Amino acid sequence: MTATPAGMSYAEYLKLDQLLSAQQPLSDLHDEMLFIVIHQTKELWMKQMLDELELAIALVGEDRFAEAYKAMARISRIQAVMTLSWDVLSTLTPVDYLKFRDVLGTSSGFQSAQFRQFEFALGLKEEGHLRFQNEGSEPHSALLAALRAPSLWDEANAALARAGFDLPGEVLERDWSEPYRPSEAVEVAWAEIYRDPTRWWAFYQLAEKLVDLDDAVATWRHRHAVTVERIIGAKRGTGGTAGVSYLRSTLDKRAFPELWSLRTRL
Repeated sequence: MTATPAGMSYAEYLKLDQLLSAQQPLSDLHDEMLFIVIHQTKELWMKQMLDELELAIALVGEDRFAEAYKAMARISRIQAVMTLSWDVLSTLTPVDYLKFRDVLGTSSGFQSAQFRQFEFALGLKEEGHLRFQNEGSEPHSALLAALRAPSLWDEANAALARAGFDLPGEVLERDWSEPYRPSEAVEVAWAEIYRDPTRWWAFYQLAEKLVDLDDAVATWRHRHAVTVERIIGAKRGTGGTAGVSYLRSTLDKRAFPELWSLRTRL
């Protein structure tokens, strides 16, 4: 244990001088501050989610499911808070936003390295997102490491194989940087768990925690798309994306696809 420095204040412990001086509006318009605070807060929450997700992946890899549940539940709760924050941003009217939108230049949430790292760690891998980070930078290195490492879904399926379920080599031994392709064998294995949850209770609980995560991310994406449409309509995004049409195209993304498709099989 490191001794607490004598006389340390709340502000010193939380580095509030640095934290509260990080909001630097580029216009003199009142509403730009809200835009900055919302997005900086999201990045802080994403930092915490990545910390929890790293722990969850390690614990699942060691078959310590009960300990992993807490980390995954915390991520889902954080996602709920982040989803609610869109309600605050939606108080920004189209007129308010258009007054300062030009100062954003080509910056866009689409470029968030932490969000892409979060997606990669869940199992939604898309190498093209690396191009938005400067090669050799810390964000680029972190994103590249997440791309090349087994995801939470990869570790969950590996745990299933260790328990005796017959999964193919293309699921268990593959290039982790490649996008995951749904497997019928994986769906069959997880469906067996759902058909006999008493026997496979730990895996059944793990599956539902994973679905909670996917559900929370999907809800966040939907609220994001609605908020963007409310503020800018069908305009293109500042980072060059198609705007709300791009966001809508992501709504069906699932990090753990077989946990959704097996529901039809049951």
